[in-house]
Amino acid sequence: MVRSMTGYAALTRELPHGLLQLELKSVNGRYLDIQFRMTEELRAAEPQLRELVSASVSRGKVDCRLSFAAKPLAREDARVDAAQLARLARLAAEVRKALPDAQPLRVSEVLHWPGVLAEDGDVASELRDAALAAMQDALGELAGSREREGEKLAAMIRERVALIRARLAELGPLVPQAIAAYEDKLAAKLREALASADEERIRQEIAVFGVRIDVAEELSRLAAHLDEVERALGAGGAVGKRLDFLMQELNREANTLGSKSVSRELSAAALEFKLAIEQMREQVQNLE
Repeated sequence: MVRSMTGYAALTRELPHGLLQLELKSVNGRYLDIQFRMTEELRAAEPQLRELVSASVSRGKVDCRLSFAAKPLAREDARVDAAQLARLARLAAEVRKALPDAQPLRVSEVLHWPGVLAEDGDVASELRDAALAAMQDALGELAGSREREGEKLAAMIRERVALIRARLAELGPLVPQAIAAYEDKLAAKLREALASADEERIRQEIAVFGVRIDVAEELSRLAAHLDEVERALGAGGAVGKRLDFLMQELNREANTLGSKSVSRELSAAALEFKLAIEQMREQVQNLE
């Protein structure tokens, strides 16, 4: 499926020793840019978490927020690290000596102070595993969000493609008539301005000019590029860069059509094409 670069996912995991919260937000970006904001307890898991995100997302700016609210007393085997507690007490005494009005630390503050409760290797491993599992679930939710948004963008692009196709079908029969009418008008003006000129030479110059103003090739290339747009949307996956290139080519052909136009109808159509292409291009900027 076609995916947008905009998406959101959030989840909460209730663990035996605390609350794990994860939030993912992604927006459009030229390349893949992953930013992590997390508590120190989870910092060691960042390389593995980054690998998971890179494997799931190919393009866009992804903001990952991970927090863990520990419950120190939830563990039956919780114990205080005596050395860390003594160090904290010494530092607190020095602070009170320098600042007599400073409030003493409360027990709850001491228990939440990093390092006061002895580290448990099993708990750290469980927290890392829980964070990795939560990331996998959140990435699945993020992918679903980006796919739903991508399908909306794809539907809008297909609507504009259909509008341009319908207009091209209307223009096809009008092009020869417009060129013939313009050549007749030009021939009349030339005969009037060059009454003594060679008639054959006049016809040759008009024929050469008629080739230059023939827009059949531009109309054909517009149709071919539209075919490629629909093919890319049908193939799905990371098609944003491919579609962005096609929007440039479509705009190039629309500009050429406008510059070679010899009738009001063709000029109006060229402007309509450019408007529709610009609308598509704005949506393509958000596709992965």
